[in-house]
Amino acid sequence: MAGEEQCVRLVSTSVRMSEDTSDKLTKLSRLTGRSKSFYLRQAIESHIDQLFYEYTLLNEVEDIRAGRARTYSLDEVKADLGLDS
Repeated sequence: MAGEEQCVRLVSTSVRMSEDTSDKLTKLSRLTGRSKSFYLRQAIESHIDQLFYEYTLLNEVEDIRAGRARTYSLDEVKADLGLDS
């Protein structure tokens, strides 16, 4: 419904980072008045889909190279689609 806020359940986690990154995060938090958790959540949520996609592709490539996934030649695909010449 229009105007209703979506309720999202947030969970807690722990993150280890370099001292340099931590310092930048602290400065950003102080500069803007937002929490460090806000920026960590924003960074993760804006990049997690791309990371998931990339690592899924890498796993598929590993499966193909290891012979665990079925592959098809161009001729097989053409024949299956009725595109034989």
